[in-house]
Amino acid sequence: MRQVFLLLLFLSLTFLCPPAFAEDGYNLWLKYQKVENENRLQEYRQVILSVSVPGKSQTCRIIRDELKNGLRGLLGKDIPIGNSGEAGSLIIGTPRTSRAIEKMSAGISLDRLGKEGYVIKATKIDGKSVLAIGANNDIGVLYGTFHLLRLLQTHQSLAHLDVNSNPKIQYRILNHWDNLDGSVERGYAGKSLWKWDDLPGKIDHRYYDYARANAFLGINGTVLNNVNANPNILRPEYLKKIAALADLFRPYGIRVFLSANFSSPISAQFAFEQNRKGGIGTLNTSDPLNPEVQQWWKNKVKEIYDLIPDFGGFLVKANSEGMPGPQDYQRTHADGASMLAEALEPYHGIVMWRAFVYTADVDADRVKRAYKEFVPLDGKFHHHVFVQAKNGPLDFQPREPVQPLFGAMPKTPLMLELQITQEYLGHSTHLVYLAPMWKEYLQFDTHAMGQGSTLASIIDGTLEHYPMTGIAGVTNIGDDRNWCGHFFAQANWYAYGRLAWDHSLTSEEIADEWIRMSISSDSVVVRTIRLMMMGSREACVNYMTPLGLHHIMQADFHYGPGPQHDTGREDWRSTYYHRADSIGLGFDRSSTGSNAVSQYCSPWREMFDNRTTCPEEYLLWFHHVGWSEPLKSGKTLWNDLCAKYYSGTKYVDEMIGAWSSLEASVDPEIYSHVKTRLEQQKTDAAIWRDTCLKYFQKFSKKPIINPFSNNLR
Repeated sequence: MRQVFLLLLFLSLTFLCPPAFAEDGYNLWLKYQKVENENRLQEYRQVILSVSVPGKSQTCRIIRDELKNGLRGLLGKDIPIGNSGEAGSLIIGTPRTSRAIEKMSAGISLDRLGKEGYVIKATKIDGKSVLAIGANNDIGVLYGTFHLLRLLQTHQSLAHLDVNSNPKIQYRILNHWDNLDGSVERGYAGKSLWKWDDLPGKIDHRYYDYARANAFLGINGTVLNNVNANPNILRPEYLKKIAALADLFRPYGIRVFLSANFSSPISAQFAFEQNRKGGIGTLNTSDPLNPEVQQWWKNKVKEIYDLIPDFGGFLVKANSEGMPGPQDYQRTHADGASMLAEALEPYHGIVMWRAFVYTADVDADRVKRAYKEFVPLDGKFHHHVFVQAKNGPLDFQPREPVQPLFGAMPKTPLMLELQITQEYLGHSTHLVYLAPMWKEYLQFDTHAMGQGSTLASIIDGTLEHYPMTGIAGVTNIGDDRNWCGHFFAQANWYAYGRLAWDHSLTSEEIADEWIRMSISSDSVVVRTIRLMMMGSREACVNYMTPLGLHHIMQADFHYGPGPQHDTGREDWRSTYYHRADSIGLGFDRSSTGSNAVSQYCSPWREMFDNRTTCPEEYLLWFHHVGWSEPLKSGKTLWNDLCAKYYSGTKYVDEMIGAWSSLEASVDPEIYSHVKTRLEQQKTDAAIWRDTCLKYFQKFSKKPIINPFSNNLR
């Protein structure tokens, strides 16, 4: 009898207290866990008694479903959600779908919010206190709904709420470097999301969650395939697959774009005979000034828009790293981009033409080449063309100075390209929060039109009044269960989306939001993790490439250190960039060296050129400095180099200690996952430090000094 009683007791406790399943990271920032703060929970329950979301569109249905699931999780109870009438303490809609929103908007100018902006306001309508979310169209309403859910997840007060938000940048795009075989170039989170063999008939539910996560951030475009484009992506069978994805993404405000191979019009047979890369057409040329080539692209574009009426356009990598382009026919980048833009113009599509070019015969210094190729073409591109430039002039290094193209092409819209995937920053093994790096670039004052000419003001159009504005992020997303490989890498996807919408947000604000929605709202947990994240990028710079060092990684995988790498083409050799010798270290780009400083506006040109005024974070980028020369710290270059490398590895130790202190406060699966990667990061950081210092010691002939101990090596 006692055994039966114990069994019944066990079963009753099991149903009353269901087991807590470990968190695997799949839900990203859409976890919608019950609000922990009791005062906030009661406030939310009192304010949100019922919800009205009038409107029959698919987007409105998505809003109702998201609110149903979100409010149930956050408030711990079901909230009535209707799709007609004006009854409700939370009213969501447009002036066309809701009379209440129409009345509210009479005193608020929604026009200035554009197509995607929204208002969230605690107000009175017909004498009744309500919380209202209003926008000019349903996509704006969706963004506003996600904003409200973010407020609830981060435990913000709803009292006196008055939010007006619209994106600072028009095109906010993710670039997937995904290949048709399922591999992902520079991807560290499994294979591609896109299951081409299953499409169009079989739709993976993960596509919906991808769309939800991006809509939460306000990301409104996605390039599905690699910039090293396979021409087959434009074949009819693939376009039908892409159309299925476009149909799914459309209600979430996401348009589909494709990377196009410039040689697509060429026949495979002709290409084979000429021993060159071919395409999917029937021509023997892809010369952009050839009428047959122009017509081929017009026909292909029409075929695409017949299937995908809101197709966004093409991303093109041309005459770079073996990719074909207009220069193969003695034409310019402007000729090639404009030809494609003319085909897209009737459908309002755009071309994003990458500026990642570095032909060796343009200049002896690789970092000068994009500027020298593109600045003379300013004003010659079709008005539907972006020139898409990376944040720095080299290649997504842990730290670079700003790409000098920004501010140098006032007649050509420039799109900023950032890299969310950590190609050069430890892949999905190292915890490196990238928002501080991106803010460093966005806030950089180029002085292109005098003081205040920040990079942010260039790409959002406020400085040079571009007719269209854009930002692109190379994704870190794969089919790993947690999307990004490293749980903390999700924060970089999140931060990119938030900064694309509003680049005035601080790195700390974004980190707080992500931590509270993804891990915990406990103040100690938030503070501890925020401190870890905020110093992680500088630590990475210090244990990899301090004081302006760059491009000294392993040649193929770009993961570990390779300061001795001296094979292959010259401008991919590590020794080409660090130029270590018995005298000192660094690449002389001053006016007496390669004169790369001349591509920057004053006063940066003079500051970078002068060894004593050059910011030390860029010192070895612009100057060859003697081993015994003193730096601002009072240390010699060699001693400061040692100090930087050791401070980087020390910070990883501190992150491990901080994370270990949270073991009892963080989901056990997340804790174990992150702890394992931090331990690997510790090992890798030490390898970076020791490999680089031992290599440079061969030239300096000085002892390696650990400033945190009395040991000399």
